[in-house]
Amino acid sequence: MERETHILLFAYPVQGHINPMLQFSKRLASKGLRVTFVTTTSIGNSMQALPSHSINVEIISDGSEEAEDAESIDASLERYKLHVSQSLPKLIEKHYSSRYPPKILVYDSIMPWVLEIARKIGIDGVPFFTQSCVVNAINYHANHGAIQMPIEEGASISLPSIPSLGFDDLPSFLCDKGLYPAWLKLALNQFSNFQEANWLLCNTFNELENEVVNWMTSQQWPVKTIGPAIPSIYLDKRLEDDKGYGVHLFKPDVDACMKWLDTKETDSVVYTSFGSLASLGEGQMDELTRGLKNSNCYFLWVVRETEQKKLPPNFLQETSEKGLVVSWCPQLEVLAHKAVGCFMTHCGWNSTLEALSLGVPMVAMPIWSDQPTNAKFIVDVWKVGVRIKLDERGIATKEEIELCIKEVIEGERGKEMKKNSVRWKELAKEAVDEGGSSDKNIEEFVAKLVQS
Repeated sequence: MERETHILLFAYPVQGHINPMLQFSKRLASKGLRVTFVTTTSIGNSMQALPSHSINVEIISDGSEEAEDAESIDASLERYKLHVSQSLPKLIEKHYSSRYPPKILVYDSIMPWVLEIARKIGIDGVPFFTQSCVVNAINYHANHGAIQMPIEEGASISLPSIPSLGFDDLPSFLCDKGLYPAWLKLALNQFSNFQEANWLLCNTFNELENEVVNWMTSQQWPVKTIGPAIPSIYLDKRLEDDKGYGVHLFKPDVDACMKWLDTKETDSVVYTSFGSLASLGEGQMDELTRGLKNSNCYFLWVVRETEQKKLPPNFLQETSEKGLVVSWCPQLEVLAHKAVGCFMTHCGWNSTLEALSLGVPMVAMPIWSDQPTNAKFIVDVWKVGVRIKLDERGIATKEEIELCIKEVIEGERGKEMKKNSVRWKELAKEAVDEGGSSDKNIEEFVAKLVQS
């Protein structure tokens, strides 16, 4: 069949934003659409070939090739917007005058200014939200003045359809405006023009965030859940060859990880990773090494190369019997391995969805951004994990780390969490499988495009 209905997708160039949009692209291609995935020069070289999913990849300039080494966050966001505002229209116009002009541009919601670019050329734009619906709702209320910022320590807030949230459960940007002004602006601006959009695509599934999705619908938001946007082999297995995301900003040590896990018993390993961006202080690193060591459990720990100098001397030698430290690993393959009994995580949204989709209980150690809110839901709403309590210095102590690991791996509550995790795994698979809530939403989106 000639793919006549053409769609462009444009992702912000960080791993956690590209992965879900790329997975969504594969779903659209599997439904017969002609898909062009657009990203920018700062990560262009890291894109793997995606031939089997019939997705065309285009790279446009974001000015990174002339950026200074010590560029501030504000300068980097400014430079990015300036260059993309020139390179993106050129790309859209090139496709617009081709044999298959695109019908629509799906763009990362943290770039709301892209909607205007698309509409000027004559195609519609649709924001894609890479965070949970709960976090989106909190950012919406903050943007519309319903939350006084910065939030005082000790305060709690009540919002429609969301359980009461304490200071430690809120996105970090709202709690200290002075610390992250650029990120706060980015989070809130997603809701500057969202009501002009005809669709709001969200990487979650109805069953997981039922109450807040219902609230959004009651506000007449055109919200469509399309997740979990993770490779099909781990869910419904309906997409051929969809075994990984297809983007590696870091090179994973696949062989070392999998061979090591193969020698371990079921549910005996603590997999520890704090994502592609987080950085821990040396004091925290020291407590973490001791907590892992004292738990006496096997552990597979991802410590990025830039972070490895913070490990105590001799740590690797002292723990070689029990632990494996790698600079990056194939996270989905690891979480799917029978040996992994819990995931000690920073609670980024992609990691959270992956653990839920693969039925792995969590030890939550949120660091910043949306992670504290995800941790609150992991523990109190979905009941699939424990959260590490920080001491008065804001540090997770070795005692607390050891206690939490043992509770999940060995404790009675851990068995309950495992049972709940397996239930969410089944619901995640149902959502994307034929006739599931996310599958129906994707079908409806595609049908509208084909008709238009």
